[in-house]
Amino acid sequence: MSYVYALQSPPIAVGTAVVLAVILAIAGLALGALGSAVVQRLSNPVARYRQLYLGVLLPFALLSYVLFRLLGFGYAVVGGGGGTVGTLLAMFAELLVAGGIGLAAYAPTVRGVRRVRDINLSTGRALVRMGRYVFGLSVFVTVVIAPLETGLSPVVLLAVVAALVVALQAAAPWIIPVVRSVRTPDESTEATLNRLGERTGLTVRDIRILDTDREGTANATVRGVPGYRRLFVTSTFLDALDDETATALLAVQAGRQQARVLARVVGGLLLALVPLFVALADIGPLWPLAGVSLGLALGSLWATRRGVRAADDYAADRLGPDAVADALERYAAVHDMEPSRRRFANPFSKSPPLGNRIDRLRAQAGE
Repeated sequence: MSYVYALQSPPIAVGTAVVLAVILAIAGLALGALGSAVVQRLSNPVARYRQLYLGVLLPFALLSYVLFRLLGFGYAVVGGGGGTVGTLLAMFAELLVAGGIGLAAYAPTVRGVRRVRDINLSTGRALVRMGRYVFGLSVFVTVVIAPLETGLSPVVLLAVVAALVVALQAAAPWIIPVVRSVRTPDESTEATLNRLGERTGLTVRDIRILDTDREGTANATVRGVPGYRRLFVTSTFLDALDDETATALLAVQAGRQQARVLARVVGGLLLALVPLFVALADIGPLWPLAGVSLGLALGSLWATRRGVRAADDYAADRLGPDAVADALERYAAVHDMEPSRRRFANPFSKSPPLGNRIDRLRAQAGE
């Protein structure tokens, strides 16, 4: 049985598929242009652009994929081939084209981002970078879904999917350089980062620098498993932040290691999948189990937010809460963001609002 295409109608004609893709791409362009025009007139436009991407443009791309799937778009594109290979090729084509529609919606926003952040980011360069993300994500989803087309039992499928997700996380230090422009730091930069890392307790095997000179994103992240963790820092992180700020942000990354924040995300995802696979096995009713899955997902996000707070506490213990709060404020300033604050946590967010994190650290400093 094909779990992926169980609800799909017969494939549409190739010409119809092309026309549909063009119409959706034009609609995406219009949606992105309209959204960008609105966002530029709002307060804190940098944060609003993120909301536009996550709340409007991403759902539009996902809806395009769902429509493609229901209409058999992928089979029309790959020639209607059957079997496991044909099904996976069809899925990959649908994901890739839906991602292309998402890129079409994203393209008109680049000019607005360039304006509100005053950065030298060309639309072509931004689309190439995002296109690599889309391609990589399409491959990733196809690989994860592939076991669903093998005819294995849902219990075995769950084990296979879990193994794939864990393996991909372990391979992240090598996957990221495939989808991002990465270089090895020179000896001086590497020595500086190692020195700063030692102050924070950050343990990594090596370091890579992500090219973000035109995007202006000052980030640091650690990927990999114990024994082979790789630190990725952006070139803007090195250029825009002084040593004290960089040390504090690296301390937060060390705290994320200690709190196993990434493990909470991955573990929560896999736990939330269990009820869905139970439903596939016809062991229980679909909608109640889907509700259980949603509850587990929300619970895992709550645990992840707790992990982020624990990471802040770790950094504060190492360097002092004021130093960490200053670093987070500097991080916001580099990204032209006004730190957001919420009275109640967003249940669908894996991190507390940045402003709330800063206020919490300031309160600790005043105790």
